[in-house]
Amino acid sequence: FSPYGYDERQYCSPGFNLPVGLFQRSGFGTFPEYHTSADNMTLITPENLALSYQMISEVIDIIETNWTPVNLFPKGEPQLGRRGLYASLGGDKSAVQTSMAFLWVLNLADGNHSLLDMSLRSRLPYPDIFRAAQLLLEKGLLGGELPQA
Repeated sequence: FSPYGYDERQYCSPGFNLPVGLFQRSGFGTFPEYHTSADNMTLITPENLALSYQMISEVIDIIETNWTPVNLFPKGEPQLGRRGLYASLGGDKSAVQTSMAFLWVLNLADGNHSLLDMSLRSRLPYPDIFRAAQLLLEKGLLGGELPQA
């Protein structure tokens, strides 16, 4: 939020204080056409529009799927191999990242950290953390309140 913003500053004023956000590719006044009649669709490229759509879709997906898990076996690390969650030794880079996602989720699943918190803290992509949490939930290692569809 910035008090120098556009319409969101009206909605976020003290009398309303609505949770309104803004997605923009360019900051206010960073191109000469901004907020003039010259600001039109010719300034938009299909590639940038597609990238914006993808980013907004990813944000919505996180909002809809984020939840705060609880490790049901918090004393030590549960045996992942016998549950089919630990890959055999080898050079598979994706298996290493999946294993790291399992370990981060199990370590931070204390009922206080959401999947988004875990993704930010671990610097692993949110989809990897989400998939790890789903698998751990399916194997009975996690509990918590899932988001309602």
